[in-house]
Amino acid sequence: MLDVAIIGGGPAALSAALNCRQRNKTVTIFGRSLDSSLLFAAEKVDNYLGLPDMAGEELLNTFYAHAMKNGVEFKEARISQIMSMGDSYMINAENEFIQAKAIILATGLSKSKGIAGEMEYLGKGVSYCATCDGMLYRGKKVVVVAENEEGEAEANFLADICSEVLYVPLYQPVLSLKDNVKVVNGKPKAVLGENDRVTGLELADETLGCDGIFFAKNSMPPESLLFGLETEGKNIVVNRKMETNLPRVYAAGDCTGAPYQIAKAVGEGLVAALSAAAAIDQLDREQQK
Repeated sequence: MLDVAIIGGGPAALSAALNCRQRNKTVTIFGRSLDSSLLFAAEKVDNYLGLPDMAGEELLNTFYAHAMKNGVEFKEARISQIMSMGDSYMINAENEFIQAKAIILATGLSKSKGIAGEMEYLGKGVSYCATCDGMLYRGKKVVVVAENEEGEAEANFLADICSEVLYVPLYQPVLSLKDNVKVVNGKPKAVLGENDRVTGLELADETLGCDGIFFAKNSMPPESLLFGLETEGKNIVVNRKMETNLPRVYAAGDCTGAPYQIAKAVGEGLVAALSAAAAIDQLDREQQK
């Protein structure tokens, strides 16, 4: 079991990971490749103290090298779900399940836009993980809305379970779907439901009746990763210790709101790491009694 799992890959995640290692905690960062960070594309960074006139790519690689030198593990994987297990959390990293005592969310700004009804029906017919929830829809009709080709694997998995799978791609080209998956082109407008259950997906030009909707997104809204996480708009709500409303779950960086600056992200990553390390020490003491 990990001490700390960090979801992200930018300055806040790397700062948190380094400082967790400084306190002898086992830590893994789960995120996209470094070039997916907004900082990576910055031509020049002038406002980070002590390191002027560096390109964003160079600065990010410097952060990364420092963290790796201290024993941080970086796992390139998309996290689709985090589940509370009481004294720990279970993370689904592309169908590999990893347990951790504490979570630090450093997911940056969510780029995916939700549609009407999506959050309202989360867990009531809306899901972000076919392998997690697919069995609930055995013999039923489902829709997969995909922002990238990873949705094809989700649809193909569901095609072996469900009576009908409709696939709504928001990208091109579609590469490898099973013969019994039907492609429907259209722009999703709203998740429809009745009596606390999904009944369909409204597209710009038609409505698809269904029992469940699976979204495959480029980036996940934080509240969809972890049930019960308190958010305000797109921001995760935290206190000065970077604690969220959930035990041993912390957040740092752009996902907590403005200002969207490297120094703020690095500082919040440090604070989140200190808080997580202290909470883990307390948990270990209680379990040893």
